[in-house]
Amino acid sequence: MPWALLAADEATIRRYRAKVYDRGDRCAFFLGAISSSGHGKIRAGSRKNGTSRVVTAHVLGYVIANGADALPEGHVVRHTCDESSCQLPAHWVAGERQDNIRDYYARSHRAGHALNDARGPDGRANAIRDAILGALATGADVEAAIAAAIAAGNPSGESQSTLD
Repeated sequence: MPWALLAADEATIRRYRAKVYDRGDRCAFFLGAISSSGHGKIRAGSRKNGTSRVVTAHVLGYVIANGADALPEGHVVRHTCDESSCQLPAHWVAGERQDNIRDYYARSHRAGHALNDARGPDGRANAIRDAILGALATGADVEAAIAAAIAAGNPSGESQSTLD
């Protein structure tokens, strides 16, 4: 993957940033396409020069924020917040896939946790994205919409915030 080339493309950076709902130091949610794993997907590069491809948004964001050299070959970008659509650079760390799997098994059983959402990772990410877009379109309270979207995936009524 030509990450350095994609991360240096100004049009790609603009497209990426336009799809991120920034909340300061809390999870910044992706507002574009969401994969079945709950991760954002975005077209990066240019069709004209043959670099166009669909990539995982947080990996692109990581490389934009840290440089392509910060992501060693074979490593993944892990979410320390466990919100698969989060785009906040402070919530990412590069690591080996096995570390990511260990993180999942260590935290996925917690009631109210992002990894234990009844809708699955894509259902959760889509619900949060749609809540943000709906609130922005109507002038409603975005934070209240996010909280309601998160609570809807936790039928037990117990919640553990992963938003900070």
